[in-house]
Amino acid sequence: MKTKQLAIEKTTITVQFWKRYCDLMAHESIPYQWDMINDNQQVDVVNSPFAAGGVADKSHAIANLKIAAGQMEGDFFGMDFQDTDVYKWLESAAYVLTYAPDENLQQQADSVVDLIAAAQEDDGYLATMFQIEMPERKFKRLQQSHELYSMGHYIEAGVAYYEATGNVKALEIAKKMGDCLDVHFGTDANQIPGIPGHPEIELALARLYEVTHSQKYLDLAQYFIEQRGRDTTFFDRQNEADGVDRDFFPDMKTLGNRYYFADQPVTEQRDAHGHAVRVLYFCVGLAHVARLTHNPKLAEAANRLWHDIVTKQMYVTGNVGQSVHGEAFTYDYDLPNDTNYGETCASVAMVFFAKQMMASALKGEYGDIIEKELFNGALSGIALDGKHYFYVNPLEADPSASRGNHGKAHIATQRSSWFNCACCPANITRLIASVDKYLYEVDQDVILADQYIANTTQFNNGIQIKLAGDYPWSGDLQYTITNPNEASFKFAVRIPNWSLQHYQVVVNGELIEQPLQDQILTLPITAAQTVVELHFDMHPLLVTTNSRVKDNIGKVAVQRGPIVYCAEGIDNPEPLWLYELLPDATFSYQYKPQLLAGTGVLETDDVHRIREEATTTALYAFDTDKQVEQAHLTLVPYYAWANRAEGSMSVWIRKASAGE
Repeated sequence: MKTKQLAIEKTTITVQFWKRYCDLMAHESIPYQWDMINDNQQVDVVNSPFAAGGVADKSHAIANLKIAAGQMEGDFFGMDFQDTDVYKWLESAAYVLTYAPDENLQQQADSVVDLIAAAQEDDGYLATMFQIEMPERKFKRLQQSHELYSMGHYIEAGVAYYEATGNVKALEIAKKMGDCLDVHFGTDANQIPGIPGHPEIELALARLYEVTHSQKYLDLAQYFIEQRGRDTTFFDRQNEADGVDRDFFPDMKTLGNRYYFADQPVTEQRDAHGHAVRVLYFCVGLAHVARLTHNPKLAEAANRLWHDIVTKQMYVTGNVGQSVHGEAFTYDYDLPNDTNYGETCASVAMVFFAKQMMASALKGEYGDIIEKELFNGALSGIALDGKHYFYVNPLEADPSASRGNHGKAHIATQRSSWFNCACCPANITRLIASVDKYLYEVDQDVILADQYIANTTQFNNGIQIKLAGDYPWSGDLQYTITNPNEASFKFAVRIPNWSLQHYQVVVNGELIEQPLQDQILTLPITAAQTVVELHFDMHPLLVTTNSRVKDNIGKVAVQRGPIVYCAEGIDNPEPLWLYELLPDATFSYQYKPQLLAGTGVLETDDVHRIREEATTTALYAFDTDKQVEQAHLTLVPYYAWANRAEGSMSVWIRKASAGE
């Protein structure tokens, strides 16, 4: 019996690691963020003014919408994209309501939809700063205005909330926004032949097309994708017409088209450059539109940018965007650890990008990056309490350096409860709340098990798949596939890149030995029940970097399964740069349920510590041999750092030369 149009109907997360995070979203993070956007909470740990837009003691995001809706009086407050804090909260709430129904949360979310509808203008326009403070400047300074960015975030939220709850008003608001943009943008004589300074609308319109099947939304998304970089004087002309000195962000006026990833058409772009989140949101839309339109040139561009990022500009944790200056990509193989920006939003966007690439072609490399972000780079952006956040995610941190070196002032060693530019908090929560959407990829008659997060998932045609296991702490997993109608389909599994040398796949007790295609092993399924066991190699690995990355020469990172580890000062006498792993270092592993909400810890005695000079104050010496002493080193997962006392942290560790 053939199965047609396989589709997921419902997924329930069962593994404790992710169940805790999902529960945290429902019971802590989403209620907390509701209080923040309503100005009912105090901002406690304030981040550096050199990151996250500086200091703010309130959000005012809900208030801005109420003012625009005529429900209260007052002035606009915040960033020109302040509305998006509400929209991403609404999207997070939508995902939470699918697995943790709550009448109070739904009433709050419904009230937000009603408020947004009241604030939206009759033609579909909605950007509260312009409506309240400067209606005459709508769409007049697209390089910096974030109007399309903001409306894109609402479209995403509106689609998600409609799909989760059936709230038609939420979708109608999104459609009105899409219709507004369709009227105003394009190449007709009465339209604006422009693009947004900050991409986001492209991926949002693709999502709107998928739920409405209205071709104009896909056409508009393709227009924004293909128009970018074609008219390199557009932003300058608009800025001059609007007033050269009327910038919303004066420091950004001299950055140029390259910063906005608008220096040439995407089909001619060869590398990722400029503001990291701008580039990545654009890439998400690019890959999505390329797939929906079957456009080979756009698909080739997406593939080219993907490979530049993941093979030349990505940290071992998955963080991207190396520089605090403009929150930007820099150049290939430039990966400094102690000044790395690694914005949480950029890691979240990498998950979105990888998901769209996977939807276009079932390849293990895309799942590897989703996994890397979910367990490392993105996850570090939220504290274990769900109420504190990192905007910047370095791979090396020292409180003294952050306070004493202006060039490292953006490196926070404590998470903050909110930011002036609060894009990251609700971005990481919407990712975690929707983690169930990343477990499987369905392509015609293939179900690919992409992420090994224990779950029970119901598919159409009566198919049910249960995954049992304690990943990421254990590499032993068991899928039970129940297929009561004995449908014929394919079940595929991704073999993670860190276990490619040693793994086992066992089907109904029989060891399977067959070649992989793009890290994927595919199994035909016809029986009423099939048991698939996976056994991955979980011994700790020492990771080295390409020799072009000068910052990591002579250093290694430690990874066990999907988890990248780090050393913290709270566990190891500081400074951390004095430790050297011996050439054949081995680690013991222990799961500690009471530590850091339950975590796996690595320890080793195969380490030396360079002996500090206690008898001299000289800064330099001549012909002095390095003195070392036996030491002990404890490592914890990178995602969990900075959840205890403030201190230093390092992912990369020096490795002693043979014979030392």
